[in-house]
Amino acid sequence: MDIDFVSPAAAKGEEEEVRDIMMPASSEPHIATADSSQTEASPHIDSDVLHLAMTLPRYSASGDQENQEQEESSGGTSYEDPLVLFDDENVFLDEEIIAQQTYTPEWQTYTIQRGDTFAVLAERNLGLGYSEVMRLLESLPEKQVLTRLRVGHSFEYQLDENDQLLALRVMKNARSGYLIERDVEQGFDIASIEKSGEATQRLFAGTVSGSFGRSAEATGLSAAEVAQLSSLLSKKLDFRRDTRRGDRFQVLVEHDVIDGQNLDPRILAVQYEGARMDLTVVRNSADNRFYTPEGNSLDPAFARYPFNGNYRLSSSFNLQRKHPVTGRISPHYGTDFAMPRGTPVTAPADGRVEKVGSHPLAGRFVVIRHDNGYRTRYLHLSRPLVNRGDRVTMGERIALSGNTGRSTGPHLHYEVMVSSKRVDPMRVDLPENQSLEGDALAAFQQESEPLLAALESGETGTVVASTGNRDPHPHDGI
Repeated sequence: MDIDFVSPAAAKGEEEEVRDIMMPASSEPHIATADSSQTEASPHIDSDVLHLAMTLPRYSASGDQENQEQEESSGGTSYEDPLVLFDDENVFLDEEIIAQQTYTPEWQTYTIQRGDTFAVLAERNLGLGYSEVMRLLESLPEKQVLTRLRVGHSFEYQLDENDQLLALRVMKNARSGYLIERDVEQGFDIASIEKSGEATQRLFAGTVSGSFGRSAEATGLSAAEVAQLSSLLSKKLDFRRDTRRGDRFQVLVEHDVIDGQNLDPRILAVQYEGARMDLTVVRNSADNRFYTPEGNSLDPAFARYPFNGNYRLSSSFNLQRKHPVTGRISPHYGTDFAMPRGTPVTAPADGRVEKVGSHPLAGRFVVIRHDNGYRTRYLHLSRPLVNRGDRVTMGERIALSGNTGRSTGPHLHYEVMVSSKRVDPMRVDLPENQSLEGDALAAFQQESEPLLAALESGETGTVVASTGNRDPHPHDGI
């Protein structure tokens, strides 16, 4: 360190300059008189302060920046206000800063691991004791949400500054769950969570090049969507007999998007262009049924009786009936109508002939699978008028009544099966004609207009999937 000793006069000059900088003038300035015989003593200035003031850049009273610029160019350090260095009120320690900050809890996520139980992880991660866990579970409407944890699932939680649970958010599924909040009395408030999705439409287009099911999957349709589509088209289309390589189809599907997941797929419209059949149907939001653009239902009416005219009911549906030939208790799963041999039997609804054959007990018989999923059987016929695989329409002649098989006289034995269960044909609820008319038809056609336009243009505003895949196993059903 170089020390430069200055003369008392120079030091005095420095002191005066420092006093101008460091000590502001009082409201009553000191005035020196010419005839003063004694010199007033100068105020004492601490040597450290004097040294600091001598090393700081000098500011002129007029605000001239020339000296300042010169000193900055020489490498000196500039302070806007040197007094701030000595203002204790503006000096903070790290601990004081942290103490003044407000604690804000953040949501954290825990993913269930193999072997986890809620009681254990609640104590380990949520700061809950066993008794608190029990109170929490008792507060939940569905305890299994927390007691039946699945590996890979997760929940979210918040902790306070003492690592104690503040809130817990757990979802039953993508749509619904519970928000659990701890109250001041160490209890728990439970609120339901319901997420709404954003409806999004996608158009899938494909070409049949083997089985319809695999051709549909190749477009990108999910297994659930393929099942919906197959069930829908099976009401009019026999996949083994009616589909041909090169047939084209388009499917407009709507689903809800929640947290990036596609949920609850709904088919809105289908167009099938085939060698043996063309079909276009649109979902009607008023009843969730499908109709042609003209308003004709894909689920047609179903007649109560499979014949024209009036014939006596000779034996009703009876699970406790005594057999007229054997005399034993033997359920009668159908309804018998006494009618002359050769009476025409008609189809009660549109459908496809599933079986035609002969049996020692049933005689000659016909089985039809209808478009609404029902099946009907006709026994003791004298002559079938259809063949297996034939397409039949409501009211069409399918056979002539007779007295074949085990029978006590000419009659028609008629059965109806719903979901493979035989029911009383005279009591079961049967579909009525669902064709739309009037205001209902107008509303449906207005609603279906943009859906049909999407099928025609191939544009929905979202992703369009298509395929022309080749299947090495042609014509093997769905």
